[in-house]
Amino acid sequence: MAMICVRNSMLEDLHAGLVPVTKTGDFSDVVVVDGAGRRIPWTELSRLDDGEMRDLMRQVVNRLYTFLLRIEEPAFRDSIDPWMKAAARWDDPILDPGLAQTGSCTE
Repeated sequence: MAMICVRNSMLEDLHAGLVPVTKTGDFSDVVVVDGAGRRIPWTELSRLDDGEMRDLMRQVVNRLYTFLLRIEEPAFRDSIDPWMKAAARWDDPILDPGLAQTGSCTE
């Protein structure tokens, strides 16, 4: 689900582009100068605006909804099998402590 519904979404477009070079390794030496001349440390920079976040969340919700509705359809399962093989190379998942214990996604 993560690969099909999240990874292969508009997140890829938001992830595309140049990554700044950091000599310290923690990006504390990187700043962005915006159109108003403000120097914003990379570690304090919002990398998504509200519209991008809204659009991303809508797309992910719609993809998760569609995935869950269609997962029992043989044709759909056949179409996602190649992605499932690729996802098998990912790290094994672990339980999220906050979600597992309280049911809250905000911890």
